[in-house]
Amino acid sequence: MTKGRMEAFSDGVMAILITIMVLELGVPHGDTLEDLVPLGPIFLSYVLSFVNLGIYWNNHHHLLQAAHRVDGRILWANLHLLFWLSLFPFGTAWMGENSFASIPVAAYGAVLLAAALAYFLLVRALIAREGTDSVLAQAVGSDRKGKVSPLLYAAAIPIALVAPWVSFAIYVLVAMIWFVPDLRIERRIAD
Repeated sequence: MTKGRMEAFSDGVMAILITIMVLELGVPHGDTLEDLVPLGPIFLSYVLSFVNLGIYWNNHHHLLQAAHRVDGRILWANLHLLFWLSLFPFGTAWMGENSFASIPVAAYGAVLLAAALAYFLLVRALIAREGTDSVLAQAVGSDRKGKVSPLLYAAAIPIALVAPWVSFAIYVLVAMIWFVPDLRIERRIAD
């Protein structure tokens, strides 16, 4: 399989996930601005998940731009990532519809953690295929963001049980860390 086919499949899955999430938003029951207030937590969780999916899509694109070939290990690592990303709509809806209650916020964190670990494994599979002296390996380097993010998610999960808004703030913080596209790969590809 070519990397282009894997990338196209992944793009399609992510587009479907965003579509599912937006369809879950629902319409307010009423015609006043006050009728939007109950949808606030749902919309807030949607925005966070949309940003997270956008971050994954953007970084996934950059990873594959630096890769030359894919193999079976990479295909499975990619499917592993897509599996966890496919749970974003569920986690988003559960957290938003329950106004950021402890258990849904912790569960959302578990999905974020699993997706971060899956992404890390995909990066490692690509580097193993490309070689430790490849452009991709050099661009990823020590991968501080890739190592810090799962630690923050892992810390946020138990915190959610006592202070769900603190955990939500940690989830936002991780998204902010990744929001700016990883330019290391872009710079290496341009060289």
